[in-house]
Amino acid sequence: MYIDDFYKLPISTPFEIHLQWFAAEDEGRTEEPTEHKLRKAREEGKVVKSSEFTSALILLSSIVVLAILSSGILKTMLNMLKFFLVNSSEIDVTKSAIVSKAFISFFVKISAPIFIVAFVAALLGNIFQVGFMFTVKPITPDIKKIIPKFGKFFKRAMFSSEAAFNLGKSIFKVLIIGFVAYLNIRAEIPKITKSVEAPFFMSFNLIAGIAFRIIVESALALLVLAIPDYMFQKRLHMESLKMSKQEIKEERRMYEGDPLVKSRLRERMRDMLSQNMLRNVPKADVVITNPTHFAIALQWERARMIAPTVTAKGADNIAFKIKEIAGESKVPIVENKPLARALYSEVEIGDEIPEKFYEAMATILAHIYKLSGKEQEAV
Repeated sequence: MYIDDFYKLPISTPFEIHLQWFAAEDEGRTEEPTEHKLRKAREEGKVVKSSEFTSALILLSSIVVLAILSSGILKTMLNMLKFFLVNSSEIDVTKSAIVSKAFISFFVKISAPIFIVAFVAALLGNIFQVGFMFTVKPITPDIKKIIPKFGKFFKRAMFSSEAAFNLGKSIFKVLIIGFVAYLNIRAEIPKITKSVEAPFFMSFNLIAGIAFRIIVESALALLVLAIPDYMFQKRLHMESLKMSKQEIKEERRMYEGDPLVKSRLRERMRDMLSQNMLRNVPKADVVITNPTHFAIALQWERARMIAPTVTAKGADNIAFKIKEIAGESKVPIVENKPLARALYSEVEIGDEIPEKFYEAMATILAHIYKLSGKEQEAV
């Protein structure tokens, strides 16, 4: 096909590569994830863990169990071989299921201990890294995972630090295993050479021993490799969860409420508290003022109070309102700047005044009762 013929092909729409595929999805995400974001990621199964650690632990535990049970496994295999040889003339392979049943029985006896230990090792490896956690979120079907994101794919597969690290990690693993195998084989070359003339089982034991050492030492080396891998996975995990300033604002608004709405609610609560507080002013025995900035209303009933109690207090506009209500209700207003400031800052509404204010209040109340002609004892 020539070039001119290519342009004559019935292609209705040319293939386009959109640059948006390669746009950075994390653009503007410079803030560390919040506690809620970290907790939500954990609930979804997005946690920090190194697959190298779990794989190395499974390999190490499996090979150790295999070595411990090797004599029993070999005995089971010989029994299986003996069973088939002894019964070969009596078993109809085409009709009887005894062959498959016997094979399955022997296979389970050989493999079950190894599978159980490998499963426990995988479980412990994950628990050690992420703790006890159960979630089906990672395996739940998600349409977002089905739709391809070409930019993210190319970025992660070819141009990301994750791709470079994984490539370097794979090369390093091959080099480690190759180096461990080389050292072990080189150390046993004289024995390997002589094993050609040795009995079968002696040669088998030699090769099995070399293979066992290679696998164990390689697994231990991979466990060490899991440390930098875990640290790198943690950095990637935190990078993937980073948030933009706008996302943090939206999250705060979602869980803490809109700041504007919260301020309006606080203002409304203050108004309600002020209204309730101002209803107590007419019941007060005296109002102590600054005189312009603070106003504190106090009530004293010897029968049910140990000391005078603050029934209302306020500053600026509220102080003005307290004085206004006190004037309308004919509650005495006394100007005492130091006492007003001290009571406002140290005594809450509904609390009795501290002992250090007794003398000053006794003087004020005694003067008021004298003027009003009340038969009320001072503090």
